Order: sequence, then C-alpha cells, then structure tokens
Amino acid sequence: MPIDKTKITQDMLDKAMKCRTAEELMTLCKIEGFDITKDEAESYMAELEDIELDEKALDKVAGGYCYGDGVDTDTVGRP
Repeated sequence: MPIDKTKITQDMLDKAMKCRTAEELMTLCKIEGFDITKDEAESYMAELEDIELDEKALDKVAGGYCYGDGVDTDTVGRP
C-alpha cells in the first residue's frame, strides 16, 4: 500500500529519521505495513534530511566546541 503522508504518526517519523539508508527505511516501512520501492525510499530519505529538528531533538545532537572558552584554536598544540 502506498504511503499516505496524512497517516504518518510522530512515532513513525521518529523511527524513520533514525534510518541511515534507503534499505533501512524500506524495512521499517514493511514492518509498518507499507511497501515502497527503493526510489521512493531514497526520495523519502532526501525529504527527511530537510526536516528541521525541534528543540528536544536539537538538544540531543547539540555539542561540539565552545569558542568562547578562551582557547586559541590556531595555536593549540603548536610550540
């Protein structure tokens, strides 16, 4: 059955966003009762990349380097 985007739940979307490949998405869809082609899965993967993360999701992926800590990154590790 083709995917009716109006019937996609937040839980389904959360699971889909964890998929790293079109094949993983195809497997997930099959489990959820949808059959999609590889082309459709690749298209959906591209759409998922464009979805903006909410604050909760951003908090989970936030991190990295704080530039305001006084460390000069151009001289770190140099004599």
